[in-house]
Amino acid sequence: MFENLSERLTQTLRSIGGKGRLTEDNIKSTLREVRMALLEADVALPVVKEFIGKVKERAVGTEVNKSLTPGQVFVKIVQSELEAAMGEANVPLDLSTQPPAVILMAGLQGAGKTTSVGKLAKYLKERQKKKVMVVSADIYRPAAIKQLETLAEQVDVSFFPSTTAQSPVEIAQGAIAEAKKQFVDVVLVDTAGRLTIDEDMMQEIQHLHTEIKPVETLFVVDSMTGQDAANTAKAFNEALPLTGVILTKTDGDARGGAALSIRHITGKPIKFLGVGEKTDALEPFHPDRVASRILGMGDILSLVEEVEQKVDREKAEKVARKVMKKGQFSLEDFRDQLAQMREMGGMMGLM
Repeated sequence: MFENLSERLTQTLRSIGGKGRLTEDNIKSTLREVRMALLEADVALPVVKEFIGKVKERAVGTEVNKSLTPGQVFVKIVQSELEAAMGEANVPLDLSTQPPAVILMAGLQGAGKTTSVGKLAKYLKERQKKKVMVVSADIYRPAAIKQLETLAEQVDVSFFPSTTAQSPVEIAQGAIAEAKKQFVDVVLVDTAGRLTIDEDMMQEIQHLHTEIKPVETLFVVDSMTGQDAANTAKAFNEALPLTGVILTKTDGDARGGAALSIRHITGKPIKFLGVGEKTDALEPFHPDRVASRILGMGDILSLVEEVEQKVDREKAEKVARKVMKKGQFSLEDFRDQLAQMREMGGMMGLM
């Protein structure tokens, strides 16, 4: 994600080095290039205009500290405004309620909503040590119910069965009642994907929301649709009180316009990124880390967290002790390390 934007911005920001002071004249061409880079990344025009205005306002006349170059100062301003555009800080799920905490998942068909339910269930179970139940209130697609049941088995969480003969409210209320009996911490409610923002379907999910009163209402949206993703999220937010967004398929989106547009247009935070097809390919969204990634500075913290989650620490320490004591590193050790690297997506995943 952001490959195209990152490459373009990195090249553009190199051009401002060598100035003793940042003036309107010497940042004019740089700002023009930044603006073009954002528009090519499919960032919404209102977001681009506000972003450029804020960067210009902060940069013009800024004295450059002797220990920094003008380019470094300008990059810092751009990074700060990128973070602000995306929300500045990570917004975690709010599960502070009498269990079970109910999370309602909404979105258009094909955005990866049901898959995201499975990923989020695994995230809550493994990262937050929650007892999770999933349920499908999609009464229009029997295949969606079966898909969620399969995902629940894969990630080892409870699945509440439902049929297309029931109403969404009946299904969700039945799941919540069963969750209370089983002392479940979180219930994830999958809903029918909409092909468009259809009035009847919106009324159905509004009624469901009113009846089950979820603590979180997450909108799942495909990042590959660019600024259309932000506009769709805005339309849903006008019908439902959304609390956040899950941005899917970011591993296939080289532009990143949706991530930079959603917060500004909807006022709602991106809470998670879907970064692959596997059930563990879900990351909390950190605007500061994403801004660093866009500007070609890498994202060391996310890499460290992934290593901690996926590397067998006991095995790694055993190999380290063996190398330190005996100076030996066998082909079996090498094979084990390659296997652990593959768990993290191989060399490309690490880069």
